[in-house]
Amino acid sequence: MAGKDYYAVLGITKNATPDEIKKAYRQMALKYHPDRNPGNKEAEEKFKEAAEAYEVLSNPDKKARYDQFGEAGLNNSGQGFGGSGGFSMQDIFDRFGDIFGGAFGGAYGSGGGSDDGNPFGAFGTFSNFGGGRGGKRVQRGSDIRIRVKLTLSEIMHGVDKTVKINKLVPCAACHGSGARSDADIKVCPTCNGTGMVTRIANTILGQMQTSSPCPACHGEGKVITNPCRSCNGAGVVRSAEEISFHIPAGAVEGMQLTIRGKGNAAKNNGVNGDLLVVIEEEPDQLLTRDGNDIIYPLFLSISEAIAGCTKEIPTVDGKIRIKLDPGTQPGKILRVRGKGIPDINGYGNGDLNIYVQLWVPKRISRDEKVLLDKLGESPNFIPQPDANDRKSFFDQFKGMFDKDKD
Repeated sequence: MAGKDYYAVLGITKNATPDEIKKAYRQMALKYHPDRNPGNKEAEEKFKEAAEAYEVLSNPDKKARYDQFGEAGLNNSGQGFGGSGGFSMQDIFDRFGDIFGGAFGGAYGSGGGSDDGNPFGAFGTFSNFGGGRGGKRVQRGSDIRIRVKLTLSEIMHGVDKTVKINKLVPCAACHGSGARSDADIKVCPTCNGTGMVTRIANTILGQMQTSSPCPACHGEGKVITNPCRSCNGAGVVRSAEEISFHIPAGAVEGMQLTIRGKGNAAKNNGVNGDLLVVIEEEPDQLLTRDGNDIIYPLFLSISEAIAGCTKEIPTVDGKIRIKLDPGTQPGKILRVRGKGIPDINGYGNGDLNIYVQLWVPKRISRDEKVLLDKLGESPNFIPQPDANDRKSFFDQFKGMFDKDKD
């Protein structure tokens, strides 16, 4: 498999169950956790790498595309097909903040683990990376999903696309803060700016302490006393934006291209969502795609099949000429190597498969019937199939039923 081996990163096999994937990720995260490896850049990279692997392997759709296409099925020049494209600490918080939880209040938390489905168990929330150990939440904008149709030529060669999207962007009047001025942003009096509130409850097991996002500021640690008039305190407004991106050669129907940070903007200058581009293939009038191969049905007249002929065959890049021998049989497949679709992982091109079919007219004139009757009396026109002909027919007939079973 080309590119990164996410199974090797987590130390698991390709047949690992979701629970085994989650367990392996938790073990890696505990081992290379920043609290346990302060100032260790190598451990930090391994921590990010484990999160990247878990993000793919824990998602059934991404895992299926990764298993089929390798890393190229998820990533292309930093704009992956649903892949990670390189994780930062902030990315990990954005994507897994709900998994990590905030029960222990710290930016990294401490110790332990649990069996409640949280890969990190007792680890607290990963928030404010590089900016202290507060529990304040970072808002993340929502993703935007669009569909882009590609012609067979665009799939063959790859293509640059530009789309215009109506999306949420930071408010220009308040620069995304949601307030009329900096003086109108106050520390939340309920949580004193931490973004979290702690409650102590008496239970039969004794006192239990829990932490949760502050209901007054929604975990942001600040409140707006005088909202911006342009965005009514939201910090974002709707606006049209043109976004350009590249789709690589060999893209497949249903493949998803993820463009980081090009989704909706988040409130209060949070982290932008992503733009998710789903690939659709436009049917071609002459050619049919079959994996990386291209199929062209070539119809021959009876005289062409008998006497042989030269035909022009369309391809994605123009036409080619092929010579057919006298006595060419219907059902024959002519293969032109390398004239198919490029493999997205760079393993070469598929082939052009020319499927020969016999064109039989449904109506003929009286004179044509007379001619055919005369030809039918000729020994060469009397069917005389040999063993190879019968075997070829049986193989094709059996193949039809095999396809029906699939």
